[in-house]
Amino acid sequence: MPGMLYASIERAPVLGGKLKSCDDADARKVPGVSQTVTIDPFKPPYGFQALGGVAVVAENTWAAMQGRKKLKVEWELGPNTSYDSETYRKSLQETARKPGRVERSVGDVDAAFASATKTHEAEYYAPHLAHAPMEPPAAVAEFKDGKVVAWAATQNPQAVQDTVAKALGIDKKDVTCHVTLLGGGFGRKSKPDYVAEAAILSRQLGKPVKVVWSREDDVHFDYFHSAAAMYIKAALDDKGRPTAWLGRSVYPPIGSQNSVDARYGGAGGMGWIDVPFDIPNFRAENGPAEAHVRIGWLRSVANIYHAFAVHSFVDELAVLAGRDRVEYLLEILGQPRIIETRPPAQQNRPNPYPLDTGRTRRVVEQVAEQSGWAKKKSGNGRGFGIAVHRSFLSYVATVVELEVDGQGRIRIPRVDTVVDAGKVVHPDRVRAQFEGAAVFGTGVALMGEITAKNGQIQQSNFHNYPVPRINEAPYETHVHIVSTDAPPAGVGEPGVPPMAPAICNAIFAATSKRIRELPLKKQKLV
Repeated sequence: MPGMLYASIERAPVLGGKLKSCDDADARKVPGVSQTVTIDPFKPPYGFQALGGVAVVAENTWAAMQGRKKLKVEWELGPNTSYDSETYRKSLQETARKPGRVERSVGDVDAAFASATKTHEAEYYAPHLAHAPMEPPAAVAEFKDGKVVAWAATQNPQAVQDTVAKALGIDKKDVTCHVTLLGGGFGRKSKPDYVAEAAILSRQLGKPVKVVWSREDDVHFDYFHSAAAMYIKAALDDKGRPTAWLGRSVYPPIGSQNSVDARYGGAGGMGWIDVPFDIPNFRAENGPAEAHVRIGWLRSVANIYHAFAVHSFVDELAVLAGRDRVEYLLEILGQPRIIETRPPAQQNRPNPYPLDTGRTRRVVEQVAEQSGWAKKKSGNGRGFGIAVHRSFLSYVATVVELEVDGQGRIRIPRVDTVVDAGKVVHPDRVRAQFEGAAVFGTGVALMGEITAKNGQIQQSNFHNYPVPRINEAPYETHVHIVSTDAPPAGVGEPGVPPMAPAICNAIFAATSKRIRELPLKKQKLV
């Protein structure tokens, strides 16, 4: 735009840190740099506010980034400097071992465990994840005559209006957002903090401003996917079928965006309270956890770690029972039925999307047929894994074929997925989403991990927060769409949750090594 300025922003390395001092003399000597501008820190809760910091303003993005490197900044880092991801993992696991807040209860779990002759229990853990879209956050904003016009790669232009209006103290009807191509989002670009930065700077400078985040900014200052610790215990009958199920899930809540007092993630319907198996005694619990980084939605949200735990555990039960895993899965799903998991206050209203275990059974049966499950032979470094999960009102079953070589390297020759997403209007778009989800889910399982030390994120770019390269992604992904007249449901996210458990179950089939903690890059497979 005519007269447009460019900015790169130095932010506090720890969430909640505040600027103590800044010497910008060397930064202003960089050719093209005109000045620096301070952005006030956010007021808790963080929401979608700009984090705050020191913006280096220049005549192009490169100059702004080079000038930023010359800043001499001191921070008051605040209480989150105590955050250490390894210590935090242990605290989540300890909490998961204790009784939590009951989210759903059916039958008498305690009595069933007291009378059981055989039980099985396991703990699972998944770390923080970053979105890492190929295009990092970027926005242009112009403040003029009390109004803002913004151009942004955003999943949520309404949130852009709300956030920018609050940041500048104007009416949201005076904020216009033009949505550009996204360059990847996965939930990150539903949070327009980067648009607020551009708008704040434009008002201060009186000109249009373009803000571009570096890859390091993107990884360091993401809204991270929650780390989660889960504990599951089952009482088993003489055929190895569960007669009681206790699940505890503990993770820092997305609600911390909007409340400094938020401690409970809530089991919700994301694969924890809506376990589809025919179990007469069932209890799902949720434990408290404090957030030390920004927490946000990531593609399929809590379904990622809940599916990993639940469907890894079911695979363990099948092995204990000495059963074929598809046969066992179908048996514990039981006869087709409707499961009501809505809160009592909502149950007096019609529900067009009940949990229908008949649809769950159907995708399991069809993926077994599509993948040729009955003919698959596992062992000696080659294995097949299955998982089924309902999320965003769609039913998805996935079979992963996997190979582990003598050095522990993983290759995924084939993925078969069956999806029942209700009525489908554009099947090619649906297939594309599930092909992409297979790659995304592979990255989650194999290599996704964000860690912190002294409150600071330790990863910075693709060398230490990798995403799957073409030789690491599934070689073939086959997507079968179930034909149905059921109401249309989600397709962008439901393909992700079954991937991690299917991959880990395939690893067990190939190597007899059980995986209960992600990512796989931390595990020794030989």
